[in-house]
Amino acid sequence: MPQFQPDSFIVSEVVPSPNHDMRIGGPPDMILLHYTGMQNGEAALKQLCSPTSKVSAHYVVFEDGRVVQCVPEERRAWHAGVSSWAGETDINSRSIGIEVVNPGHEFGYAEFPLRQIAAVISLCKSILTRRGPIAADRVLAHSDVAPMRKQDPGEKFPWQLLSESGIGHWVRPAPVDIEGGVLRLGDRGESVTRLQRALRDYGYGLAESGVYDEATRAVVTAFQRHFRPARVDGVADASTVLTLRALTETRPKPFA
Repeated sequence: MPQFQPDSFIVSEVVPSPNHDMRIGGPPDMILLHYTGMQNGEAALKQLCSPTSKVSAHYVVFEDGRVVQCVPEERRAWHAGVSSWAGETDINSRSIGIEVVNPGHEFGYAEFPLRQIAAVISLCKSILTRRGPIAADRVLAHSDVAPMRKQDPGEKFPWQLLSESGIGHWVRPAPVDIEGGVLRLGDRGESVTRLQRALRDYGYGLAESGVYDEATRAVVTAFQRHFRPARVDGVADASTVLTLRALTETRPKPFA
């Protein structure tokens, strides 16, 4: 792909990727955050720009705060894969993808440097300012939209810092040691159905089967990585359920 003008002032370099196509539907109304999950950022950038990889993202944010743009925002980058949110399955068409350089769980999951997170915040603010209304509850993790496959950007990603800067929907999690009922793999009944309904209503792709199956455990794990990272075990304890309830009660109203 030829060079193009960056969409954001924060971009320090444009490294075009050939891996994109036309968006289907309206303009993007989601921001999807990933980690690169490779040993270093340059290897990840090379992969995102290789015509044989068939993957890409709009932006890559390095540990030192450098931001590289690979795909124009008006184009559909290939970063989400098989995914869904709130009944939508073409997440690539609906979203702007940001890859945050981090080795991920496979290569020694690291803390995200403050300089890097400051750049992510600035980039997201630029997108929100230019793109108009993107609801706070549509700033999501890759693991939120693909819980059976993905775990990025993971439990170390500082969603609270983003929320304090006006990016994303987040509440203070309920304490992990709070007493209450626990639901786990193999459980059945109305309490499982209510949990599945609440997760589905928030946006997760989950059927109301009344059975705490592997899909339910994966969604609960993804929820914990994003919203209750102190303990990520796929068990719906009282802390998980209360945090989900608080998110639902404080969810921003849809734009008119």
